[in-house]
Amino acid sequence: MNDKQHTIKAPVTVRGIGLHTGVEATMTFCPAPVGHGYKFQRVDLPGQPVVDADVDNVVDLSRGTTIEQNGARINTVEHTLAALVGMQLDNVLIQLSGPEPPIMDGSSAEFIKALETVGLEEQNALRNYYEIPESIRYVDNARGVEIAALPLSDYRLTVMVDYNSPVLGSQHATLADIGQFGAEIASSRTFCFLHELEMLYKNNLIRGGDLSNAIVVVDRVVTDDELNDLAKMLGKPRVSVKKEGILNNVDLRHKNEPARHKLLDLVGDLALVGRPLKGQILAARPGHAANVAFAKRIKKKMLEAHSNPVPVYDLNREPVMDINRIMQVLPHRYPFLLIDKIIHLDEQMVTSVKNVSMNEPFFQGHFPGNPVMPGVLQVEAMAQTGGILVMNTVPDPENYWQYFLGIENCRFRKKVLPGDTILFHCQLLAPIKRGIAKMRGQAFVNGKVVMDAEMSAAIVRKDA
Repeated sequence: MNDKQHTIKAPVTVRGIGLHTGVEATMTFCPAPVGHGYKFQRVDLPGQPVVDADVDNVVDLSRGTTIEQNGARINTVEHTLAALVGMQLDNVLIQLSGPEPPIMDGSSAEFIKALETVGLEEQNALRNYYEIPESIRYVDNARGVEIAALPLSDYRLTVMVDYNSPVLGSQHATLADIGQFGAEIASSRTFCFLHELEMLYKNNLIRGGDLSNAIVVVDRVVTDDELNDLAKMLGKPRVSVKKEGILNNVDLRHKNEPARHKLLDLVGDLALVGRPLKGQILAARPGHAANVAFAKRIKKKMLEAHSNPVPVYDLNREPVMDINRIMQVLPHRYPFLLIDKIIHLDEQMVTSVKNVSMNEPFFQGHFPGNPVMPGVLQVEAMAQTGGILVMNTVPDPENYWQYFLGIENCRFRKKVLPGDTILFHCQLLAPIKRGIAKMRGQAFVNGKVVMDAEMSAAIVRKDA
């Protein structure tokens, strides 16, 4: 999995009819800046309102996932979002001239083909992954649905479906590497059963539905009169079917195409948590309602972790910045450079590591018979950590100084001793304005807070 954020190199447009609304629309994928995420924009409405692809904006789950914000509604977003996740894109603005993305062939393949024509552009920021910290589960006993997320260093998904159908039977699909989404999952088309089709038409839920953009599973014997009625409903001169099979005898692209499409939907719906995921997702009989309910549980955990983060130090993972890279950003040098590596860095947060050794020069004079790391040096190490965060917001950090301005509500909660490994974690309290940054900092040893404080710092150009 790539650790850098990506957008697309240039705008690219697709056109077609919406599956449920039946409205023809133009959809343009546009490059977007670091930290933008996925956003839709209704360019056909006054003021061209923007709708964040966020699970909190979901307003309807009738055969698809619909989001609404700022008076604008976007229907059936899951296939579009699945394509973006599958391409490992982070920042894209999706401009729409109607209420619903084009259904195309009922899969995500056409979106991926369009995005591949313009290519990806790497951005100078790290991807803000949410790593599943512990088992997260969702169960709906009435529908026989169960979805679980388990910790994993990659993003993997497995889906199992069982429709009690002689045509489909039980199926499962697995995506072991999100980078294989385009090859293994993207071409799988949306589907419904014949007994659902009439209900959907009566409720105006598939006004853009067509046998070219959806698979209709026929799981019972159909009379000639029923086939004639179906042809009229679908606006076709005639439709046909074997005794049991697929309407118009369409060939499946995969034996388990329905299960793969359910996995596609799950990828798209989970994109609404707002961050790329690392974890293993196991889903039995998922649907949009369950997917969204599960996404809300993940987002809740994510927000809890964001408000009270306990950083994890994985010794086997390459640091974001080693000591040599840190010295290119910070002016400090021995014996006053007090952090050893950076293990997390994004637009809002940074985490550094300090290995406290008995050979630290300050132990010679600070309680030599009872060595304790001076609190003031813990503050300085935290300030240096925050300096990395604020310097990450300017394009040429070597041309700036970062000055410590103030500290408030500082508390020292436990002693820091030789042999301890300190994780300093700093998080912006508000957007940086006029070069002034305000941060909340915490220091952890063995998962316990040993010090916390609120700090402010200024970024000043060296030639100012």
